[in-house]
This record gives sequence, C-alpha cells and structure tokens, in this order.
Amino acid sequence: MQNPDIEELLREAVERRASDLHITVGRPPILRINHELVDMDFEPLEAEAVRILIYSLLTHQHRDAFKDLFELDFAYQHAKSTRVRVNVYKQKGLIGAALRIIPSEIPSIDELCLPSIIADFAMLPSGLVIITGPSGCGKSTTIASMIDIINIRRSCHIVTIEDPIEFIHQHKSSMITQREVGNDTRSFGEALKHVLRQNPDVILVGEIRDSESMGMAISAAETGHLVLTTLHTQDAPQTIDRIVDLFSPHQQQQVKNQLSGSLRAIVSQQLLPKADGSRLIPALEIMVSIPGVRNLIRKGESHMLYSIIQTGKQNGMQTMNQCLRDMVNGNQITREIALTYSPNYDELRQMIS
Repeated sequence: MQNPDIEELLREAVERRASDLHITVGRPPILRINHELVDMDFEPLEAEAVRILIYSLLTHQHRDAFKDLFELDFAYQHAKSTRVRVNVYKQKGLIGAALRIIPSEIPSIDELCLPSIIADFAMLPSGLVIITGPSGCGKSTTIASMIDIINIRRSCHIVTIEDPIEFIHQHKSSMITQREVGNDTRSFGEALKHVLRQNPDVILVGEIRDSESMGMAISAAETGHLVLTTLHTQDAPQTIDRIVDLFSPHQQQQVKNQLSGSLRAIVSQQLLPKADGSRLIPALEIMVSIPGVRNLIRKGESHMLYSIIQTGKQNGMQTMNQCLRDMVNGNQITREIALTYSPNYDELRQMIS
C-alpha cells in the first residue's frame, strides 16, 4: 500500500473523532480514540516515510528550530476549521510526532458535561482559577469553553498567552487578543511582564512553568483581573504544594498569604469512557476558596483541604471520589471504570458498595 500523506491521515482522524494521531517508525499511523490506541489501515512506516510526513508540516523556521532543539511544539491548520497541536521529537535518533486534534467548534459547558459552577467561575470579576489534571484530560477545552462564556456574556478585554494557540476565538461581546509563545512573545514570563499595560480584564495563561510566571499571575489576580491557568497536578492539595514549592523557602509564606487571598477555585479533571463506550466525559474534583480553605492555605496545611472539599457540597465542592460515585449511580460510567480512575480505591469501593 502506498504511504499516506498527512492531510489524508488528519482527515481520517477527524472523521473517526480521534483525539490524537501518532506517527512513529516501525508502526502504522496510530489514532487514539476514547483512550485506546488504534492502528490505521496502512503498512508500518519506514524512517524516510515518517520524515516526509512530518516535514510536510514544518516551515523552514520550524525545521531550523527542530535541528537546534530536537523538540518542537506548534499549531497546524488542517482544512478550513480544524487545528492541530503538533509535538515533534526524536527517539533513538529517529523523528516522531504526536498530533492533538483540536475541535473545530468551541464546545459549551453543557456539551462537555461540565457542572454549571464552571460557568460561574468564568463570570468571576477577579481572582485566580486553576484547571489541573494530566496531559490529555481536556484542560484546554474546559478553559476554552470558559473563555467563550466570558466572550458571549461580558464586554471586556481577554488576553490569552498560549504555547501554541489552540482554539481560535472570534470577537463577540468581548475583545480577544491571542498571543502565541514563539511567534508573538518570547515566553510566558515576558508576556506576563507586559500584559497589564494591554488593559486586560481577563488573562489566560496556557501553562504556568516557573516561579516568575506564577508570581505575576497571582499579582494580576490580586489587582482585579480574572486569571485562568492550568497545571499538571492531580488534586487541589497537590496544586497548592506545587505552587508554593516553585518559590524559594524565604518567599513561601508570602506566597501562601497571596494565594489565600487571590485563589478562587481549583478544578482537577480527568476524562473517563462513558458506560456505553460512545465518548469520554469529565470527572471533576472541585475546590472553592471559602474562608476555611483560605485559612489552611495561609497556614500551610494543604493536607487538610480534602476534608473541607468532602463536606463542602453546599458551596459547590466535591472530591473526585464523590464525583465518581455520582457518575456510577447515574449510570454514566461503570463501577469498574470508577475504581480504575479513583485516587483512593478503598474509599470509593466503600462508597459505591
């Protein structure tokens, strides 16, 4: 069988509703569909075929950067409406790529099966809202839906700093400025240094990677801006610890004090297969910054946050296990899936027995 071209592969990935396309030497192109890896109907790819496929995505600038760095992240426009986030890498001296398919339309909160409190967080006038979870859990899509809510319901200036830009937002009630690291700014930190001079109301930081960026994000939240960002952490206590640990020991108490005042919510997300196998749906831990939460953050007692989340239903909070239990009871997911994805297997087993 003749080697495929990249547009053919992407067209099939979109048609089959794959979340990712993997290209590597020695295997056919591979799709990820509902968490499962599925070989496409092609022969295993040889090194030259892989190189041709991947280099067809690259500009001359990309090729020069990849030659120097051996790593590359960028966005690629497939067809008219579908964008693709591309990571190119080397393994065992050979080139490979992972392509994430970005939905052509920004899905709504309801379409994503997210609780209404996520829309409430989007409408906060100021403060820091953090969406966390592992890679591929839908963090970017959740934040895009929140930005779209703001764009529809508010008249304000939204500035996004992304690496790369994924969802393209059109001006609606709001004005949207989307800045891409590498093309429009040198780094998240550089963009954040100047963002307040751009007169924003809402700031999206695609990912916080260092203490400088986190410090500026917290300061922006303290000064009356709504700041949305993501972290690769599993739950609220781990998120607080990760933020504090970014800073040197002599700065950490000040950061706890600032965070206790500026934080509004932490949403920890993972994607699970529905009971009927038709799609993936999110399971969420939600922590809202009520006085008890703020006090524990200030005192550095993040390990005690779980009990507040566990008893905070009236404030919109829930643990991951409480969410999984409710999803099992609502026949959204199977008991086996819930136990597989539970952060505390024994606790959940008691809750759903």
